[in-house]
Amino acid sequence: MEKTAIIEQLKTIVKPFVKNEEAFQNMNENTDFITDLNINSANLVDIVLDVEEAFQIEIDNQSMEKMLTVKATLAIIETKLSEK
Repeated sequence: MEKTAIIEQLKTIVKPFVKNEEAFQNMNENTDFITDLNINSANLVDIVLDVEEAFQIEIDNQSMEKMLTVKATLAIIETKLSEK
């Protein structure tokens, strides 16, 4: 799966939790979920669960703790997809 396709699917997943619409419109690999998009930490858990379901992967707690930016999330998704 290409990175752009992953980002587009990730946008769909995070959209319901975004509090900063302008930052969401400009979302890129350097976007921080909490700082830039104003997503609270409780919603990050929901995002992780939705990512697991959407990409049919399992994300361990150690990886989950690193999923604070789009770049880190992409890396984790790509790694998990390659392990399938």
